[in-house]
Amino acid sequence: MTQTSDNVTWLTQEAYNQLKAELEYLQGPARSEIVTKIAAAREEGDLRENGGYHAAKEEQGKQELRVRQLTQLLEHAKVGEAPAASGEAAPGMVVTIAFDGDEDDTMTFLLASREYASSDFETYSPQSPLGTGVIGKKVGENADYELPNGKTATVKILSAEPFKG
Repeated sequence: MTQTSDNVTWLTQEAYNQLKAELEYLQGPARSEIVTKIAAAREEGDLRENGGYHAAKEEQGKQELRVRQLTQLLEHAKVGEAPAASGEAAPGMVVTIAFDGDEDDTMTFLLASREYASSDFETYSPQSPLGTGVIGKKVGENADYELPNGKTATVKILSAEPFKG
């Protein structure tokens, strides 16, 4: 579900399977496709002015970066269930906060890594300023975090429920 400070990434079995399938696709069929594109572009002649060749090489670089990211993520993955409902903001929880204690000005988000992002909720990493501010806080407690401009903001934890992806 999310990365913790000791570099372990907690994933549900479903999330692990999806990431593993993506990795296998990128290392197999996708890698073969890009090699074919590069070879075809190379046959067109002068590589210095060959837009198709340069585009294919750039695509290959992005693909290989994603392979490395997924490999590292899956090497450190621990497969398990979503956290229990404890009322505490933690990775894998859907958290609702109120800005400056104003319960009319709220936001609900999933506290998890981008690999586990949900279309139902905005996702904030546990390593983000907001994520580090709310982790470990219980419902009813206030949390402070640093804004990009260097100022500090305070939010109140209204709820923290396990994500049921």
